[in-house]
Amino acid sequence: MTSKDHDDVPPARYTRAGEVNIAYQVIGDGPDVVFVSGILNNIEATWQDPGFAGNYRRIASFARLISFDKRGTGMSDRLPAGHELRLDDRMDDIRAVMDAVGCERAVLLAQADGVPAATVFASTFPERVSGLIGFAASARMLPDEGYVATVPAEVWEPALDAFEARWGNPDEPAGIELITPSRVNDARWRSVLARMQRITMSPTAAREFMRMVVDLDIRDVLPAVRVPTLVVQREGDLLYPAAQARWFAEHIEGARYVEVPGTDHFSLDGCIDEFEEFVTGHRGGDTPDSALVTILFTDIVDSTQTAASLGDRGWRELLDRHDAMVRRQLERYRGREIKHTGDGFLATFDGPARAIEAARAIRDGSRALDLEIRAGLHAGMIELRGTDISGTAVNLAARVQAYAQPSEVLVSRTLADLLAGSNFTFSDRGSHELKGVPGTWQLYAVT
Repeated sequence: MTSKDHDDVPPARYTRAGEVNIAYQVIGDGPDVVFVSGILNNIEATWQDPGFAGNYRRIASFARLISFDKRGTGMSDRLPAGHELRLDDRMDDIRAVMDAVGCERAVLLAQADGVPAATVFASTFPERVSGLIGFAASARMLPDEGYVATVPAEVWEPALDAFEARWGNPDEPAGIELITPSRVNDARWRSVLARMQRITMSPTAAREFMRMVVDLDIRDVLPAVRVPTLVVQREGDLLYPAAQARWFAEHIEGARYVEVPGTDHFSLDGCIDEFEEFVTGHRGGDTPDSALVTILFTDIVDSTQTAASLGDRGWRELLDRHDAMVRRQLERYRGREIKHTGDGFLATFDGPARAIEAARAIRDGSRALDLEIRAGLHAGMIELRGTDISGTAVNLAARVQAYAQPSEVLVSRTLADLLAGSNFTFSDRGSHELKGVPGTWQLYAVT
């Protein structure tokens, strides 16, 4: 994260909920939204991940976002010896934080195991809840007669053992293959997730908490919910299956159910527009902001063959070193990482010269690791959609990168023209019709 990003992180504050101190943050203006997180949360550590930080800022663009660490986790007080975290304790935490910030009524935005606490709170204190959003919602995790198919109790036991054993493991964080299957090979995310687990709670506490989650059953509460309700579900969620979320929505009168693409349980990407429409009545994402940027795509040459020759462990270690090097160069040249693509990166820059300097530095750093990359750059208008970008310029930059030779930095004529009169020199690589992009494009290699 850059120094500017650190400046944007809201300060953590404390309030009392009974005998414990609860840490909370407030950011943004507008209708109040209280985020009731799942098992894994630390209100400062989550800002270290660009995805989370971007989503929080996106919510704060249309609401006053109030987030907190439930008791026993994160920056809040640990539970007294022998005290179990109960549902009524979690409701006390919600109420205490709302009181601390002068919030009379709020939309409760709850995720995963935060959904039961928010649901019971909404049905118990409807005068304080203007709406309920459940993301990855479940009324019950265990199977029962007449209920949707779920994971049997005998399967959960060894799963909880593995969960505890891997909690905070930097090489294989607990549940990563279920929580974020698309990011299993992302070394930076593994490190962030493992650290978040360690600073959220201990392995033993995590197992005890998950045991409480598995044993919860709030099916009888759902008919008592009388506030507007939105249920948003990732269609391929492996931890909280869509069938459970649909059942949840069907048993709350008037609830709206929305499925979004993807498999990553621990990600709000693609959901914020739905949240905004529910909270404000309109979707800001329908009219995305635009910006002129320089776009960089990189890709490791022959990564499949290299991975096969090194083996899984050797390839992962080499990929970790490569990714760390790329991120150092992006920070050095003021680049913004948009996506890690497994074998490469998508990044943007606010200036074409810095983008080329970064591409050359990444190429040279890769050579030092006995790797070769292809780099493609183009400058153009993009559409900003939360933490992601889209538009013809993005597609064009990707096509430019695909034409690059090993260890070559290839740019579009648009980018070369922007650097006329600079110290950069270019070698003409001819005109090309780029797949999916109209017209013929002149490409140049940076020499």
